[in-house]
Amino acid sequence: MNTEKDFSPLTPNIVRALNDKLYEKRKVAALEIEKLVREFVAQNNSTQIRHVIQILASEFALSQHPHSRKGGLIGLAACSIALGKDSGLYLKELIEPVLTCFNDSDSRLRYYACEALYNIVKVARGAVLPHFNLLFDGLSKLAADPDPNVKSGSELLDRLLKDIVTESNKFDLVAFVPLLRERIYSNNQYARQFIISWIHVLESVPNINLLDYLPEILDGLFQILGDNSKEIRRTCEVVLGEFLKEIKKTPSDVKFAEMANILVIHCQVADETKLTNDLIQLTAMTWMREFIQLAGRAVLPYSSGILTAVLPCLSYDDRKKNTKEAASACNHSLMKLVTPEDDEEEEKSESTESPTKKDGQPKTEVDSNDMLNASQESVGFSNISFFTPASADRPQVTLDLDGIVQVLGRHLHDSSTGMMTRIAVLKWLYHLYIKTPRKMFRHTDSLFPMLLKTLSDESDEVILKDLEVLAEIASSPAGQSDQGGSCDSADNKLVLKVPEGAKPGQQPITGSKAADSSPSTPSMNSYFYKFMINLLKRFSLERKLLENRGAFIIRQLCLLLHAENIFHSMADILLKEEDLKFASTMVQTLNTILLTSAELFQLRNQLKDLHTQESCALFCCLYRSWCHNPVATVSLCFLTQNYKHAYDLIQKFGDLEVTVDFLMEVDKLVQLIESPIFTYLRLQLLDVENNPYLIKALYGLLMLLPQSQAFQLLSHRLRCVPNPELMRTVEESKYMDSKQQVASKRASHTQVDYNELLQHFDRVQSKHLEVRHQRSGRASDHPDRKLM
Repeated sequence: MNTEKDFSPLTPNIVRALNDKLYEKRKVAALEIEKLVREFVAQNNSTQIRHVIQILASEFALSQHPHSRKGGLIGLAACSIALGKDSGLYLKELIEPVLTCFNDSDSRLRYYACEALYNIVKVARGAVLPHFNLLFDGLSKLAADPDPNVKSGSELLDRLLKDIVTESNKFDLVAFVPLLRERIYSNNQYARQFIISWIHVLESVPNINLLDYLPEILDGLFQILGDNSKEIRRTCEVVLGEFLKEIKKTPSDVKFAEMANILVIHCQVADETKLTNDLIQLTAMTWMREFIQLAGRAVLPYSSGILTAVLPCLSYDDRKKNTKEAASACNHSLMKLVTPEDDEEEEKSESTESPTKKDGQPKTEVDSNDMLNASQESVGFSNISFFTPASADRPQVTLDLDGIVQVLGRHLHDSSTGMMTRIAVLKWLYHLYIKTPRKMFRHTDSLFPMLLKTLSDESDEVILKDLEVLAEIASSPAGQSDQGGSCDSADNKLVLKVPEGAKPGQQPITGSKAADSSPSTPSMNSYFYKFMINLLKRFSLERKLLENRGAFIIRQLCLLLHAENIFHSMADILLKEEDLKFASTMVQTLNTILLTSAELFQLRNQLKDLHTQESCALFCCLYRSWCHNPVATVSLCFLTQNYKHAYDLIQKFGDLEVTVDFLMEVDKLVQLIESPIFTYLRLQLLDVENNPYLIKALYGLLMLLPQSQAFQLLSHRLRCVPNPELMRTVEESKYMDSKQQVASKRASHTQVDYNELLQHFDRVQSKHLEVRHQRSGRASDHPDRKLM
């Protein structure tokens, strides 16, 4: 440094001492500067004070010579001490050159800068707050300093500054938040420790409302929560916990929507191998749970984003039990928010809808660019979804139904979705069809194929929930339309029934409307018959599904949609089935269910006595399809006590192709005759004179069987048939008259043309024979199939 230069009012001795390499000499110079500045303060000579500070800053603190910089730093600290409470008038000039030295390559000089600033701040106290951002910025850099002495010094300064902020009521939070938001994303461990400690302090100050600015720093807090340092994570957990407590105390002041996107993102783990990600996800899910409970229906516009985050967590194992439970609570709370009033908004929105919108086109409550692409044809879905409000200026809460359905469809379509997640998706769909049926039926065409595909799921519980959804679609009054179809003639009209215990407000479809929908089996709505057609088609394409789950699915449907509806509609459809082998197999399955399942008890009783025109129509409908399987047809006649017709059918069996499968079916029928279901039939064997055709039909079955166990069983039963002469009593004549009256009464109600049914049986069996011959001919022509 040029010692000849004029540094007045600093004396040459002071200048030389400030440039000295020895600390003690620089300290002596600082005491001289302090004395000099005190004199200027006493004289109220601010011009000279500023001149001294300027010289110390530009000529010393910002000098190229390291010892000069050290002298300048101690000199500036001495000025501050001398100024005392008046130092606030000169803080900008005092602080800026010191902060510049924070970037010096010499660690000793950085330490002296830290010491100097400590003295300046200690004297100025609250007066430094207008310059807080500068101080915070400098300290944040020193927090990550590699030199331990510098770090130690910065920590002392940091504690002092925190004390000042805590004591003052003039802290400018608005000016500070942008800097905090920027620095919170630092990856340096020490910088993160510094940041989180400051947030902890500011959050604890009563007159500083950091909660208003939480949306701007919440994402950064979750980033810090994933730090490798256990201490930093623990501090961050405490800070987030304090914020959550404050949110619970004052939910009306919380900006839920602005933080929702952040929670959705952090509820989804990108790397499950990192243990810290589990903590992030659990914390975010806990916050999400509280948000839903505190905000209530206000979160409905953002429900699709919530579900995107929550649903995958429901399939977690016990290793993430807490996260799974929190996700389950979120899911349950969100579902409870959907009410019938979300369906009523339809009328209000339609009245204000733009006239240019096409009729029938679903209205979306969110922008299409923000919606999740959940088409069943889509692949490669993003793992991150965002809350998307319906409209920033819309006053009423609107359910984001379109977004929800897309999310649900995406998870249902994705083969990697866990079982519990699939169950939750189906519960959601069922809930939405119950609460918002009119809006949901817009989406049924896109959901229907996925729901049918889900019937092939490996889990029985998933299939049960899936059937509940399909049953609700098929029976909901909201799905009514005049479209429908049936394969039967218009002569056998049957009103579909609603099962007992149906939901309130759901009424049976009766009258002309039902008849118009379908001549024979009017669908409960336009989807019922479509459902039955597609279900049978699925059974046809997936024979293992029919074999392994067919009976289970049909039994459950009989409980959900009334057995008569299911059997009548399936019989209609099978009547026109082109694949005769499948038709025979399906009839055999339905017949076994009809004769053995507890769920079909009421339907069996209805068919047992054909007293009404409706029961006769049902019998005729079933009979026409049952003709695909001769043994099933005979069992149906046994069930309906049409013994003469059963005998007539068995007489025709001599013209049929008797195969091993055919004989096995006869064997099963014999076993069924011995079951409790046919108790009434066995008791009728006591009345030989009035049931001759029953005995003849049973003997006919006996003659069909080879010498097998079933033959022995039926033969033994028939040997137990009593002699009619021995069974007569004195009052027999009266009894016979009564029996004839009952038969006459039954005949008057049962207008069944049995000759026509026999002719139909012949036609169906002729088709089966023709198909078998064609198949046999193709097999014999095949070069690889040679007779041995």
